[in-house]
This record gives sequence, structure tokens and C-alpha cells, in this order.
Amino acid sequence: MRRMLGSSQTRNIMKRFRNFITAALLCLASQGTGSGFQIATFEADVTPPIGHPLLASMCPPAKSIEAKLWAKGIVLRGGEKPVVFVSVDWCEIRNDAYDRWRDALATAAGTTRERVLVSSIHQHDAPLADLTAQRILEQRGITTNVVDLKFHESIVQRVAKAVRNVRSQRLTHIGTGQARVERIASNRRYPGPDGKPLYDRGSATRNAFAIDAPEGVVDPFAKALSFWNGDQPVAVLHSYATHPMSFYRTGRVNPDFPGFARDRMQKEFPDALHIYFSGAAGNVTAGKYNDGKPDNRPRLTDRLFAGLQAAWDNTKKQPLRKIGFRTAELRFKPRETGGYSRADLKRKLENAKRARDASHAAMGLSWRDRTEKKKQPIDVPVVDFGNTAFILLPGESYIEYQLYAQEVRRDDFVMVAAYGESAPGYIPLEMHWHENDSNLKSWCWVAEGSEERYKKAIKKALTGVE
Repeated sequence: MRRMLGSSQTRNIMKRFRNFITAALLCLASQGTGSGFQIATFEADVTPPIGHPLLASMCPPAKSIEAKLWAKGIVLRGGEKPVVFVSVDWCEIRNDAYDRWRDALATAAGTTRERVLVSSIHQHDAPLADLTAQRILEQRGITTNVVDLKFHESIVQRVAKAVRNVRSQRLTHIGTGQARVERIASNRRYPGPDGKPLYDRGSATRNAFAIDAPEGVVDPFAKALSFWNGDQPVAVLHSYATHPMSFYRTGRVNPDFPGFARDRMQKEFPDALHIYFSGAAGNVTAGKYNDGKPDNRPRLTDRLFAGLQAAWDNTKKQPLRKIGFRTAELRFKPRETGGYSRADLKRKLENAKRARDASHAAMGLSWRDRTEKKKQPIDVPVVDFGNTAFILLPGESYIEYQLYAQEVRRDDFVMVAAYGESAPGYIPLEMHWHENDSNLKSWCWVAEGSEERYKKAIKKALTGVE
């Protein structure tokens, strides 16, 4: 005859069963979400076709593909809404093209536009996108000078598809590391023979005096911000502040030495996706250490790779406690001087003899349309992980803004990326205007007097305080 269980035995069995079920559910939850945070990686080919303009016709059009261009990124979940980071091997993404990228990726990730951080690395043998500028040209019967609109939309859809198709895994830790990069960065500004500042040290420099001059104001450190599932690295964001050109204007599409250094990191450390961001390098180039000869590219690649690897080797992990998000609204005044008024730009467009002149004028008019009609302002977004933060700056911000951002939170690890909304072009300090920085003659669409409002936006985004 079967022995009957007593009431206390029954309770004990039921208790053990409930404990087992609870433990199993917790195990399943931890496998899916860890502490509630998740990460997914994505990448997509963004290489232009042969014949496509590069740098809005400032460089020869694509005649060959030396190496593919990529958009690489991550999606973070577990904060209020998902956050998307994406770095693109393009020169710039501007105005409504920038909004198109963010809107499409926001829809794909189930988030909002301001939480999509799109950054261009700024290689020059690569596309530049400004949809309104291209339409302005087409209205005048000028064919593709800036960007092929169908190609651009196909790329946006390709990257959005990659975001939609991601597979998330739990995110438990972040890691931070940094290391000095040797013999790459130098400031465009250096003292001349009479002690007065000169600004003619470009990405490729053969002026012996400029080469011998001091590096000037730079941020010498490469930074690594990594995301981990337990002991497994999932993604590493790298940043370093320099113009990313060795030799260029070749028509040979390639990601230049930062892209090649990133790809080498991917090969050497394949467990994680490696993503590179250019820092605030509007006035920082490799000119002191680069004469523009092709055989110098592998040397710059080696030096940057050594810095990226050292920053990765120096990484220290910590549990991830939060994914916070803040953004500050920034509205620059459009420039009126130096041929940048609306009347000047229209006249330049009407009289343009070269494709590059027409494109330059059209991009200026596109920017004025945006600013004068008070369309989408520039966002200065910050993703805050507690004692670690990532901030995305617009355009070709000068290095002093990167150093300022790091000073605002001097006790924290602050990674700075630039070349977000790139329509402003160079964003200098007031001192650069007063010293007649020659670079501001050709690629600066913002008015003098922007420094104060820009720094206020940076501070507000990083701290939440005006």
C-alpha cells in the first residue's frame, strides 16, 4: 500500500519545487538580460560605386576601391530607451542627410532620433552626404556633385536593416583604458620664425620649418571604451583625435590609416567588434609626421595600432550600473563674412566654374536653410555610465573643445567623438578668429562668437547643469 506523505513533507517538497522554479527563471533571465542591460553589434558595407563623387567633388571621383568602407556600431538597451552608436567611414554627413540616418536607425532600433549617435571618421577619399545641397544643384541642372541620392538612401536602408537584424546579448560590465599615441598628432597652429602663429600645417606637410615646430595643442591619448558579457568582450569603441589622412585626393576609395589600424585590431582581437571614432580634430593633423608620400601610410597605421592596442591592454573592467542619456540643444548662427552670406553663396553657385565650387556653395545654402528656418537643431548627446561618459560633438570641432569636455568631468573617463552633424564645418575658439586662422577661409560655416554657447552646451550635456 502506497505510503501517504504528511503535510510537513508536502510543504517541504512544494517549497523546494518553488525554489527550483525561481532559480531556473533567474537563470534564464540572466542569460537574456543580465542586470537588465543588453548589447548588440552591427556592421554594413557603405562603399560607394565607381564614379561616385568623393568629398563632394573636392577630391577626384571614385575610380577604384582600395578597401571597403564600413559603418560599424552597437545598440545598447536597458536605459530609458535604446541608444545607437555608429561610426561611418565617410568624410561627412550633413543637414537632412544626418537626420535621415538618425531617423531610419531610430525606427530600426525602436528609439528616438537624438539617441542615435552618428559619427563620420572623416577620411577624404570617401563620400560626403548633404541631400538638400544635392537637390539645389539638380535644380540648376547640375548632376551628381555631392552625393547620389539613390545611393545614399540604399546605404541608409542597408545600415537600418543591419540594426533591425541584430541579436542582443546581456551586458554586465564596461571597461576603460587609454594610452599615449606617439608621432601622429600635431596642431595646425605653430609659431612662425617671428613668433607669430602660422596655420599652414596640414595633413600632409613638406615645409621643413612646420615639421620641426612643436606638436602644439593635441590630445595625445587613444581611448578604449569596451562592453562585456561577463568575461567576454563584445565591442570596443576606440577614439583618437587627428585628421585621418595620410595621402589622399587619389580617387582610390579607402578608410586611410585609422581604418586600417581598426581593421588590424579586429584581426588581432577578433572576439569583439572594434569601432573607431575620430575625436575633435578640426585643427589637428598628422602634418608634422607626414609628408604625404604613400609609404608613410603604413607607418602611421603602425603607430595608431600600437596606441589602440596599448589602450586596450590597459583596460580595467567594472560592473555596469547605469545607462543614462542627456542631450543639449545647440544652435549656431550662420556665418555672414568671408563670402558665406546667402547672397555671396548664390553668386558663387551661379558663377561656379568647377564642380567643387558649386558643391561648396550648395552646402552653404543647405546649412543656411536649416539655420534660418530653425529646423532640427544640433544635438550634443552624452551617454552616461556613471564615472564614464561618451559625448558626440558636431562638425570639425577644434581640439580645445575635447580638452574642455574632459576638464568638465576631470575625475571621470570621458570619451569624445566628433564629426557628428558636420554641417558647421570648422568650429574654432575666438582666438583663432583673432589670429586669422587661414583654415577658416574655406570650411567654416558658423559665425564668430560661437565659443561661449558651444561650451555651455557641452557642460550641460555632460553634467545636466547650465
